[in-house]
Parts: sequence; C-alpha cells; structure tokens
Amino acid sequence: MAFADNLSTLPSIDHLSALELIDSDGNIVASIENKPGKAGSLRVYHALTARHGQINGAAAREGIALFGEHVDDAKANPGKHPNIDRLLQILDSGIGLTVRLIHA
Repeated sequence: MAFADNLSTLPSIDHLSALELIDSDGNIVASIENKPGKAGSLRVYHALTARHGQINGAAAREGIALFGEHVDDAKANPGKHPNIDRLLQILDSGIGLTVRLIHA
C-alpha cells in the first residue's frame, strides 16, 4: 500500500506538537515535529509507539512497511529520509528507542 494510504489508517496526531526519541542513556537523539514535511513521520512513529510502547525491532519492521514506496528511496539515498534510516538502523542493531510525546 502507498504511504498516503497507510497514513489514512493511523490515529490522528492533532494533539501532538512533536515527539522525542530517547536512547538507553536518556539522551534525546531525535525530535519529530508536527509540521509540513514531518507530520507523516510523526504519525507513523506515534502509531508505532501506541502499538509497541517504544520503537523496537517489531515497531521498526512495521514502520518500514508503513513508509511504503519511500523505503527504496531511503536505501538508495542515505540521509534523505532520516526517520526511515533510523528504523533501518534499529533493525540492524536491535537497539530500540523510547518515546516522549510532546502535547500541543
């Protein structure tokens, strides 16, 4: 299924301004804001967190499927899609991230 179609199946993020991704040492390693160009990734990560409690291997596998056609572009162009790159890294390393939701 295409990314846009997948997004339409996910819960709303209207109540969020962002989310923070936190490593095992408590460091914020990334933030995804609710703004154009990032809202789709925020919606995916929010849904993954709701289902899995964190961004772990299972969440990363599901996230890769949700990002659909953008995954091939991310693999061909590392750095172009950092939120997909992060999921691929979690799959490779097995090291997950916790999530802090920032409410609007």
